[in-house]
This record gives sequence, C-alpha cells and structure tokens, in this order.
Amino acid sequence: MRHGSAALLVLALAACASPPVTPAPAPVQPSDPGGPPATAIPVAQPAQPPQPPQPPAAPMPGFDTVQAGEFDNGKMGPFDAPPTSYLADTYGFAPGDDWYARARLGALRIPNCSASLVSPTGLVMTNHHCAREFVTQVAEDDEDLLDEGFYAATLADERTVDEFDADQLIDIVDVTQEIRGVVDGAADPEARSAVRDSMTEAVAARIGEERGGEDAGIEVEVISLYNGGLYSAYVFRRYSRAALVMAPELGLGFFGGEPDNFTYPRYSLDFAFFRLLDEDGGPLATPDHFDWSTEGVTEGDLVFIVGNPGSTSRLQTVAELEFRRDVEMPSLLEFLGSRIDVYEDYIEGREDEPGIDDVRNGLFSLLNSQKAFTGMLGGLRDPYVIARRAAAQADFQAAIGADPALRDTYLPLFAEMAGLQEDKAGLASEFRAFAALGAPDYESALILRTLTAFGYLNARQSGASPEEIEELVDEMKEVPNHPAELDEALLTARIEDLVSAFGANDPSVNTLLRGRTPGELAASVLGGSVMADSAAAVNALTSGTLNPALDPAIAFLQGLLQRFFPLQETMFVTIGPREEEIAALIGRARFEVSGTAVPPDATFSLRLADGVVSGFPYNGTVAPAFTTFYGLYDRHHSNPGAEEWALPARWTGPPAGFDLSTPLNFVSTADIIGGNSGSPVVNRDLEVVGLVFDGNIDSLPGDYIYIPDLNRSVAVDARGILEALEEIYGAGRIVQELAGGR
Repeated sequence: MRHGSAALLVLALAACASPPVTPAPAPVQPSDPGGPPATAIPVAQPAQPPQPPQPPAAPMPGFDTVQAGEFDNGKMGPFDAPPTSYLADTYGFAPGDDWYARARLGALRIPNCSASLVSPTGLVMTNHHCAREFVTQVAEDDEDLLDEGFYAATLADERTVDEFDADQLIDIVDVTQEIRGVVDGAADPEARSAVRDSMTEAVAARIGEERGGEDAGIEVEVISLYNGGLYSAYVFRRYSRAALVMAPELGLGFFGGEPDNFTYPRYSLDFAFFRLLDEDGGPLATPDHFDWSTEGVTEGDLVFIVGNPGSTSRLQTVAELEFRRDVEMPSLLEFLGSRIDVYEDYIEGREDEPGIDDVRNGLFSLLNSQKAFTGMLGGLRDPYVIARRAAAQADFQAAIGADPALRDTYLPLFAEMAGLQEDKAGLASEFRAFAALGAPDYESALILRTLTAFGYLNARQSGASPEEIEELVDEMKEVPNHPAELDEALLTARIEDLVSAFGANDPSVNTLLRGRTPGELAASVLGGSVMADSAAAVNALTSGTLNPALDPAIAFLQGLLQRFFPLQETMFVTIGPREEEIAALIGRARFEVSGTAVPPDATFSLRLADGVVSGFPYNGTVAPAFTTFYGLYDRHHSNPGAEEWALPARWTGPPAGFDLSTPLNFVSTADIIGGNSGSPVVNRDLEVVGLVFDGNIDSLPGDYIYIPDLNRSVAVDARGILEALEEIYGAGRIVQELAGGR
C-alpha cells in the first residue's frame, strides 16, 4: 500500500530553527499523528491541577446508537505478544513458537517498505514501487529501465545497488522495566523526554554490543508500544549488500496509474526481486525463508500478512482526529496540490531528458500521497466514522472510570487534550503557510541549505565540537539537488504558501515581498545567493566566507522564520511536549485496561495480520476476490490511447502458452497500512501466496479505524507472478529458484 510519507506532516526544522543573530530555543520534535508514534513519556500527574472525572464523550446528534466495533483498533499484532488464543478461537489454528519464529525470520524491513526472503540463496521479494529508485539507480546512460523493465538473465547480470539495507528481526528483548524505572523518576516533561531518549539509545547500544555490534551486522532499535506501556529492544541482522534481479516495466508495476491507485478490482504486477549478497559478492545463504505455494488460495482461505506497517493513530482521541480533519489534513492537501502542479509543469516537455525519472518518481509519490490523504480526510468527515470512534472512546473512558486506581489520573487527560487541540486550531493559518517545511524531497534546496547554514553558524557561535560542525557540513552535502528551474518553482511555491495563508496585506508578507511577486522574489534570492549551488554553499561554510549580512538567502529565510517562530514555540515548546505526554499517559491507560488484547498503533515494526480471502460490496454489486489476466487485457483494450492502461510492447502479443485465466490480484480482510508495501501474504504453512501492494479506497481511513466489512488489502497473486515470469519475461531461472528452491 502506497500511503504518503509521514514526513510530509512534520513541521520540524532539521538542526537549525533559528537565525544566527537571534537564536531561538532549539525545537522539540512534536508527536506526529501521521507518522510513527513518538517514544512515550512516563506516567505523571497532569501539568494542570487534577479535574473531576469527566463523563464519557457524548455521541454525535443522530448517531447516538452507533457502537464501536470489535476490531476498530485493528489486528496488527506485534510479535512481542502473538495472538495465539485469538487465532485458535477464530480459526481453530494455534501456531507454536516455531511457526512465529519462521514467520519473523522470513520477513524483512527495507527502506520505507517491507519485503521477504523467498529462496535459500538470498532472493528478496518486494513491490515494484519500493524498487523504483533502485531501478533508476542501476540504469546505464542509454537505458530506460523504469519504462522498459529489467531482468538479469544470469547471476552475473544482476546489478548491485547502493543504500539498500534489509533488516531481519532475530530477537525481541523486553526492556520495559529498565527504561520506565529511570524515566519515571525524571522531574518534568522535558527531563523525561531527554532521559527517555538517552535511555533508549543506551539500552540499544548495550544490547547491540552484547550481540557483536555493527561488525556482526547487528542493529538494535528500542520500540515503544502503547506509547510507553511496553518497551522492546528489537534486535536486527542487517544485510547491506544486494543486487537487483528483476523488475517489470512501470506500465505493469503501476498498471492503472493514479486512477486505479487505492481501488479494486486491480490488474497490477507490482513486484520486484533483489538478491542479498555475501562478502564475496555471491548469493547469500538464507535458510530462513518462505517457500512458494504451488496451489495458491481460494475464497475464504485464511491468510497472514507479515510486514512493517508504518504508523496508525487508532489510539488518538476524538479531539485529535477533529483537529486533523479541520486543520492539519486540509493544510497538507493544499501543500500536496501545489507541489503536484509544480512537478507536472516541470515534467511537461521534458519527458525524454536525462534524470527526469527521478522527478517522475517524486511526482508519483506526491500523487499517491494526495489520493491517500484525500481518502483519510473523507473518512474523518464521515459522521458515522467519528461517531464510531467516539463510541470506542466512551467505552474506554467508562473502563477507566470504573477503576479507582486509574480514574483520577487518566480521565482528566481527555478534556485537557481537547483543550490543546483548540489552542492548535488557533494557528490554522500558520499550519497552512508552513506545511511540510523542510521536507527534503519537496522543499527548495536553497531553503534546505540555508536552514543547515543557520545551524552551522549557530553551532560555531555556541562553541560546538569539531565533530558536530562536521556533521552539519555533511548534512549540507546531502541536501538533494533539484534542477535549477524546479528549485525556483519550489521556492516560489513556498512563498505563495505564505501569501495564501496570511493574505497579501499581511505586514510580514509585505516585508518579505517588498512589492515583488513570489516568482520575482524567488528568482532574486536564487540569483544572488551561494546557497543556490551545493558546492558553493559547502565551500562558503568550510572556508568561512559566508556573510550572513550580505547573502539574500539568509535575509529571506530570517524573514520567513520570523513568522514561523510563534508556531515553533507553541508546537515544540509548549503544546507539543504536553500533547506527547498526554498521549503517552492515555496509551499507558489503554495498556492498563486492555493489556495486549488491543493491538498497539503501528510503529514501522514487524506485525502479523490475519484475514480471509474475500470480495466485498462495491458500487451496488460485489467486487470479486480475484482478478485475472483477462481483466488486464480488457482494461487495456477498453481504454484505447490511455497511458494508464497502455501495455508495453512485449505484452501486446502474449505467447500461446500464456494462461489468461491465471489469478493476477486478490483481496483479503487482513489489516494493513502504509509501510506494509512489499509484505508477503502467506498461508497456514507459511508459503507465499501473494504480495501486498495496496488497499482499496475504503481502507484509507484505516489510519484511525479498521472496519473489516469494508477494508481490503490488495495483493499480487503468487500464481500471476510465476505466470508472468515464465511466459512473458522468459525468467525461467527465477521461476526455478522460487518453485524449486534452487
């Protein structure tokens, strides 16, 4: 499933949130409702005097009979507390420790996605859309592998990739008492946050060293579940040597394009294969892998999805969801729409230029995020969904109120959280103006470099260590380079955000523009600043020649940030930390009331989700559980001339042996979210029967509620993958490796 990056919701300003002349307090990272939950802060009394117990949330008018569903909080079970009893009661299937270990070791986490081991010789399966950047990375100057596809006919033809880390979860260590015992003793929210961060880093470092450390390929991450109800040290074996083996054409990997994205029925071959390599560059031996099913699945079959869902906010309060509905989501969608226009305008007429595939990939991500967040906002605007969440919250509050040991500590938090959301709503214009400020892929490189320059100048002024200074120089070097015209358009768009949010007559806007249009201001700043060029910017820092008083980018960003500072102060210093602490307390209350019976929110950590293969009501009829290659060709021929459903040349005349009745995609009720992209779908015997790549349109509110009657995960059928490999791509050696284990 291609949900938008949670980073798009972040307002934090990297390392440098203040100009060097008048430094402001360093920003504190707020909890991000669209991203992985922040590590929890321990139990403590609220900052305000305790209030009398609050009654449960009142139902919405006209929806007073709505009740919470059994699985509103989803079925993404962590491997810390596997749902054995539930599986036995529901399906008559009670897996043992060995089954869970095999499921855990066969799964992988790769950059922004999930994956799995599918052969004893290091073959890794994931989605095409998770592999796009690597496909363009390995393409030669005269190749268009994104559109033409790639298949390594021999082992020697497989192309090594850079920056591909695959993490295999080899152990889980409960460190709850060790961390909470120290964190709970801290005096205030700021101290607790600092102690929590230092403790999780120390625990991770200690356990990693005990297991051999980086030299042994060991990475340790402390995962907070239930916002601090549980802390687990996840011990990973990290594999960093890999090669691209096979990726179909973009036209098949993203068949249907944006019109079909987050819909079903689907006809997509969204898969790709990599290979893990040993130190000598040969195939890595991987005895822990999933076998390939030869039978596939039928409707009604039990399936499991083993993957790394990125983030959910199903434990957020109704007040938080209402703020997202009224302020945050509309601001984000306005940002996405603006940047989509920028990217589309830039690409038009440049389709054949070198390097344009990287820009196209950026546009795909923006379009995907726009559709995902539009669906999420639609759910938040559905009064039935909000009423159902309110009913669940009322049940939770009633359970807290029934326990004298919990009542006085936790019930007042709901009213306080609601008050914080009202305070944030007063900053609606600021949220619009600064949405996604600093998001690396969609911000002007000039802004990103200038932000880093601020951090560098402040660090020098405050006597930072040489190592800290060097880190900021490296950060400057890593700022992504956009083509000059694209960067100017992105800078113009950011200035236009301010004009749109505050109005052309706003004093701060007038001071910034000084009679110029946003485009004229952007051109002037880029034309006169060393920050416009990566090499010049790095040289200006390291040589000491950067003059803050003369560089127009410094002056521009100082003016921009003067309007940002009140939002920074509110979100990162006052509201943000308290909001984070309340969320942690409510999360701990959830754990006290329900234990592990209610799954924790997703944290891009390994989860097991069960479901059954099943169609669903659709547009007055029923969407079938399976689609076939017949449907692929029907979509192609029924939409002549439409790029989204155009088939590449090799597909237009399929060979006689190609079985069009082979299942291509299927849906199940298994619970997924962004980050699950590339997760294997397995049967009871842990055999691969499919590959998750999307959800249906009804699954988009799944960020905050799971409704199994409607939510569907969409997968490529394992049989369809084999049929395409064998008959269309002539990839017999991969078929043999999958089906025969060689």
